[in-house]
Amino acid sequence: MTSLTAVGGLVFRSTSSPQKMTTLGCALFATRWLQAPLYFGLVAAQGVYVYKFFNELWHLIHHVISGHADETHVMLAVLKLVDVVMIANLLIMVIVGGYETFVSRIGLQGHRDQPEWLSHVNSNVLKVKLATAIVGISSVHLLQMFVDVHHTPRHDLLWGTVIHMAFIASAAILAYMSGPMAAHEAKTRAVKDTGRTAVIPAQRDGGGAGGGAPAELSTGAEERIEAAGFPARKVLEMFDEAHLRAPEPQVITRLGKVDFVSRKANVVLLGGPGTGKTHLAVALGVRACQAGHRVLFATAAEWGARLAEARAAGRLRKELARLDAYPVLVVDEVGYVPFEADVAHLLFQLVSHRYERGSLIVTGSRPLGRWDEVFGDSATASATVDRLAHHAEVVTLDADSYRTRRLDLDSTQVMGAGDAGPATPF
Repeated sequence: MTSLTAVGGLVFRSTSSPQKMTTLGCALFATRWLQAPLYFGLVAAQGVYVYKFFNELWHLIHHVISGHADETHVMLAVLKLVDVVMIANLLIMVIVGGYETFVSRIGLQGHRDQPEWLSHVNSNVLKVKLATAIVGISSVHLLQMFVDVHHTPRHDLLWGTVIHMAFIASAAILAYMSGPMAAHEAKTRAVKDTGRTAVIPAQRDGGGAGGGAPAELSTGAEERIEAAGFPARKVLEMFDEAHLRAPEPQVITRLGKVDFVSRKANVVLLGGPGTGKTHLAVALGVRACQAGHRVLFATAAEWGARLAEARAAGRLRKELARLDAYPVLVVDEVGYVPFEADVAHLLFQLVSHRYERGSLIVTGSRPLGRWDEVFGDSATASATVDRLAHHAEVVTLDADSYRTRRLDLDSTQVMGAGDAGPATPF
């Protein structure tokens, strides 16, 4: 059996002997659905807490308006409301996280309302989150006792404190144990990655022109980054803004919010070689992955080859539709080499299909007004630029090449070393 897995920005094909699930194993695996009604029962319990919250809130407002509530009474009532909310939060974590971990995937990848903690949830993370929530609830209960200390027996205060410390110790132990367990999982995953062969760039998202839906990876940001096919991992924090004459640093900061993805807008990065276009494009792609969006990276030549292969197989329209599963596509290196007529037309179809459907991050070495030199046809170039730039942030990076700057620096250092005297022979 051959499978595709994304690792380190590439996709690898691993071959293993086919494994057949026995009838008994299949039946046992299906029993996980017996837990589904339990989670729906917890949903009903959450409804009870919603009722309890508004009931307590109504009593608080009534007592305040009638003048029967002193400061202590208000504080205790507010703590009760906080307690109800924290328990409801705990229920949400158990319902959503537990169902996702033990029953079935919910499929929230890329959803704008996906909870931050759900992007990296597993059984270990869920246990630590739950333990932390229980500590928070216990803290509120203990605070209620101390606020109303004159009406709380000393015995209750003592045991309340002891139980709270026990919760803290348990949470600390769980957090400590989750570290080695996570490291062991990562090591196991790395061992499984050995012995795999790389897939051509046009197939690095698990599909290519051969058909099939995009490979389902886990919901974490790291998995999305690995599956994106970036040539290397770059982050905005490592982008050297000091060497830029343009644009202003706040432009880079604004792009780093990746709100253009929700608007289905584009980002076009223009500039000469070595100005940081690819670095910035990859860094924005990484930010989008961290924000819960799926991203796919390829050079313009690779996109052309991918679409040409799909067209040859008679499934270009399906391939373009399949790419809709990725809110962000990165098209790197437009302009270094002129396109053939077929490739230029295919890239136009890609831009046209993505128009107001998804975001493109495009890097180019020539101004948009000179893209006819790249496309070889002014009509195709004009139509492509028109759709690409309509809802786009066009940023021109004005700077000296970091490669030549490094070369000049190395040359200066070598000359300085030469002036210092003859080199010592090896």
